[in-house]
Amino acid sequence: MGSAPRPVRRALLSVSDKAGLVPFARELVRRGIALVSTGGTAKALADAGLKVTEVATVTRFPEMLDGRVKTLHPAIHGGLLARRDREDHLAALAEHGIGEIDLLVCNLYPFAQTVGSGASRDDCVENIDIGGVALIRAAAKNHEFVAVVTDPGEYDAVIAEMEDQGGAIGEAMRRVLAAKAFALTAAYDAAIAGWMAKEEGIAFPERIAFAGRLVEVTRYGENPHQTGAVYRTDDKRPGVTSARLLQGKEMSYNNYADTDAAFELVAEFAEPAVVIVKHANPCGVAKAVDLYTAWERALACDPVSAFGGIVAVNRRLDAATAEDIARIFVEVVIAPEIDGAAAAVFARKRLVRVLVTGGMPDPAAAGLTFRSLAGGFLVQGRDNVVAAPDILRTVSQRAPTAAEIADLIFADTVAKHVKSNAIVFAKDGATVGIGAGQPSRVDSSKIAVAKAGDMQKAAGLAESPVKGAVMASDAFFPFADGLEVGIAAGITAVIQPGGSRRDDEVIAAADKAGIAMVFTGLRHFRH
Repeated sequence: MGSAPRPVRRALLSVSDKAGLVPFARELVRRGIALVSTGGTAKALADAGLKVTEVATVTRFPEMLDGRVKTLHPAIHGGLLARRDREDHLAALAEHGIGEIDLLVCNLYPFAQTVGSGASRDDCVENIDIGGVALIRAAAKNHEFVAVVTDPGEYDAVIAEMEDQGGAIGEAMRRVLAAKAFALTAAYDAAIAGWMAKEEGIAFPERIAFAGRLVEVTRYGENPHQTGAVYRTDDKRPGVTSARLLQGKEMSYNNYADTDAAFELVAEFAEPAVVIVKHANPCGVAKAVDLYTAWERALACDPVSAFGGIVAVNRRLDAATAEDIARIFVEVVIAPEIDGAAAAVFARKRLVRVLVTGGMPDPAAAGLTFRSLAGGFLVQGRDNVVAAPDILRTVSQRAPTAAEIADLIFADTVAKHVKSNAIVFAKDGATVGIGAGQPSRVDSSKIAVAKAGDMQKAAGLAESPVKGAVMASDAFFPFADGLEVGIAAGITAVIQPGGSRRDDEVIAAADKAGIAMVFTGLRHFRH
């Protein structure tokens, strides 16, 4: 269906984002291309001394309804949609005095930015572009003959193409530009539909659409035989997709996934905290009076797994902590900020990827998460709640102490981010054993105890760090056996959602051992 490239003779420019507009338009004029434009775009061009024909002159009809109607006219859309290889199309243009438009330069009202600014509903509605979307779709549909440019970042490439093609825009570029144009309008409509559903309190509309902008194509996906890429949505949540790569080689697909898991967990804590993640699961978490202490205690939990892991902090990263992190090999370090001395430390470790986000995500913020299925996907609200002292219900004969309550809430918060079935042992604001992702809860308990045993050996402790620690389970204990593993290892208190048919049996096991047990009513499965 290809066609020989024809020089661009007439262009329509109608943009909301005027970045780079005037230099680009000046290049078009230099090539003898006639400019047609609308409203503010025409004024910007005229003010720059460029000759431009107003759309109202072409349509012989004034802009109306406060600019809502200006390009929605056959004199414009006919020039965009006419096929140049159809005699009847060309005859129709001639009969009605309609000129061909070979190039459309158009971007849309900033709807998402308007919504994000907290503007009123009326302002958001007024920033729903109609004419621009119609122009873009018309030009993109007729891409065999018309080029459509929707992003100021494309201006230089288009000029270079015209230089190379004798004033024309080749078929390959027209197809790429058309694909980008349809992706833009699809994302734009998805944002509007999502906003309208949210405004009406519809969590799960009959049809749902979401869109993202490509951040980068990764070298491969989870494995070398898979392809992979990362996209950024309009959500302003600080995190791995919006972070600045301060140093290090490009991120891998798995790096992105693991780093996101680490940063989301470390954001849960108000105090200085460090999280170490390996293969999507935390292997060490601690909070302390400063990052350095938190790092030491997080690393002590599982120094073997920490090798080649991801480190996330929730404070400005200082040089002393950076020096200690740099003593072992880690894949990624992510922080909201990093001071110059700390950056200099990592500069000596060029393979370490250092990401700076500029802020922390709000763990309590609402949002949706997605998971692919064969022929569809699952959608759910983000798990944005954690246990607090006022929701705890003591079900054992012994109530927990204040110190135990602090550790119970800490352990439960970590368990929220561990693959289920999840068991977490913690003491004094640090994990001492984590069991993750087992089909049986008792197996997760045994693994957590075994990990604590490894910690004991590595640190040269006289006894297991589980002795005197607390235990958290992301879901209820279906039997007492998982809890009994923790009791045998020396726990003093346990936190769990409750709700099992055998709760009485599990509570009886706690009372027999003299430990405290609290129910939260909050399950934190993380499959």
